Amino acid sequence: MHRLKIISGHLSHPGSSEHRRDLWRSDCGSSGSSSPEDVVVVHGMRTAVGKAKRGAFKDTTPDELLSAVMKAVLTDVGLSADKLGDICVGNVLQPGAGALVARIAHFLSGFPETVPVSTVNRQCSSGLQALFNIAGAIRSRSIDLGLACGVESMSLRSMGDPGDLSPRLTDFDKARDCIIPMGITSENVAEKFGISREKQDAFALSSQQKAARAQSSAVFAQEIVPVRTRFVDDSGTEQAVTVAKDDGIRAGTTLAGLNKLRPAFKPDGSTTAGNSSQVSDGAAAVLIGRRSAVEALGLPVLGVLRASAVVGVPPDLMGIGPAFAIPAALKEAGLTVADIDVFEINEAFASQAVYCVEHLGIPLEKVNPNGGAIALGHPLGCTGARQVVTLLHELRRRGRRAYGVVSMCIGTGMGAAAVFEYPGP
Repeated sequence: MHRLKIISGHLSHPGSSEHRRDLWRSDCGSSGSSSPEDVVVVHGMRTAVGKAKRGAFKDTTPDELLSAVMKAVLTDVGLSADKLGDICVGNVLQPGAGALVARIAHFLSGFPETVPVSTVNRQCSSGLQALFNIAGAIRSRSIDLGLACGVESMSLRSMGDPGDLSPRLTDFDKARDCIIPMGITSENVAEKFGISREKQDAFALSSQQKAARAQSSAVFAQEIVPVRTRFVDDSGTEQAVTVAKDDGIRAGTTLAGLNKLRPAFKPDGSTTAGNSSQVSDGAAAVLIGRRSAVEALGLPVLGVLRASAVVGVPPDLMGIGPAFAIPAALKEAGLTVADIDVFEINEAFASQAVYCVEHLGIPLEKVNPNGGAIALGHPLGCTGARQVVTLLHELRRRGRRAYGVVSMCIGTGMGAAAVFEYPGP
């Protein structure tokens, strides 16, 4: 089959850029090849994302959110939970990175006690780090299949407590920079790299418009698990509701409206509530495994993890993380920016997203085609897993072999990225 593809390529029109890209992919690097040892994504689902404190999930505990996606992913593919070798859950705000929450969600889902579970906190990349952890266990042959998840309830847990810190942190510049408010790091990026308020607001408007368009055309329907939960209204009346739509998307957003918003972090700043990510509630789960094990069980392959990278950057400029993590992951995959069809870059702030996109020379039409965290929200521990789900469903909708990148900046100065291949229908 490989030889037939190459011969077919030689017969294609030589001036076709798509032809050249497919030939390159077939001949070079690990990308495009197939191995029984590949780490592959079988399926992924997410909840809707709710606005923290006032949205649809404000009264829903994180174990319930997590259980909803854990059960749905396995049910959809007809896999028994006892086939899982491990589960890893990303979380930021729960005590102990949500270790108790994750195990309770495990049992709420009806999973057997014999399946282990762990949690991980790499801040905004926690959901993606959970996938990296499970992928590592698969590569080391410790397990064949695992579930990588992310969950956050920013309604029920505050970001205000940094934990117990040494008084000596003020003696070390980089240590002190780790506690700079995230909004100030956004202002630092905007000032240092000349990202204007106009660019930030235009990017934010685009995110809202793309998300509104995706929602109205039911693009998200295939990736969202409807969640039956409780909601207490302003009068104190509790009612049962089914949540199946992201509630942070503001379809009526206009550039004029964004321009009127005051700076949120500095009197003379450019970062506002309108060009920053929303605090949110949500969960996501991704089933991954070794290709040989997945095929032996007759499970589908939604994507292939081709590369991953985590890098460190200055804490006071934490938003630039993707600008360094993405090239590192692409190098590992043997690919370039031009080879990638979709970039899911977390929009912590428009300032940092714009900088990373411009620095890497990414065409805007390839970035977050269905909107990002400015419109959808950013439930910290969930976001990385949510991005993987959204990316792979988008690549599948396009109906051809394609590559995508998930990336985000990370508080205290890091960036993470992963490269995925959708193998085609």
